[in-house]
Amino acid sequence: MEAPATPPRRAGTPPLLTAPRPCSIAGALEIVGERWSLLVIREVTLGVRRFDAIQAATGAPRAVLTNRLATLVRAGILDRVSYREDGTRARPEYRLTQAGRELSPVLTALRQWGDRHLTDEAGPPATFTHAGCGAPVRVQHICAAGHLIDDSREVIGAIRESGIETGAETPRPEPASPADLPPTGPGA
Repeated sequence: MEAPATPPRRAGTPPLLTAPRPCSIAGALEIVGERWSLLVIREVTLGVRRFDAIQAATGAPRAVLTNRLATLVRAGILDRVSYREDGTRARPEYRLTQAGRELSPVLTALRQWGDRHLTDEAGPPATFTHAGCGAPVRVQHICAAGHLIDDSREVIGAIRESGIETGAETPRPEPASPADLPPTGPGA
């Protein structure tokens, strides 16, 4: 029996994969891609560091929270630090590591999307501003040359060769030269 012919691809469409694509997003989701994990990180970012307070703020079941905290500590996102109040036994609290603090833009992006697409007429449940000037904080794409990218279609992915069979050759986009990019900044 003859194998079915591969239908022609339209220009600009990615090839069909025959194996999962290796991806940093997938690796990150293995650690933080579950609701309770992100809510724990949110709370610790807001200064809530003790188990009972994190549980109350997130609504996570005790067993689930215990598991998520252990996972985040093993992944190097949280540090477990002992504290002791006078007359009580030592207990753990959780603090963000540098890797945990680097997730702040992820939380901001999720909050920004939720504020835009999921809030009612009363508006967002919380606002976040820059301590230095009071302006609202938001996440945006900015290239290494400093260009603000408002349209995600302007972001070109370059996928490293990984040995994944695609059934077709992967197109290689040409990088834009700085002269092709729109000007940004004041007076642009």
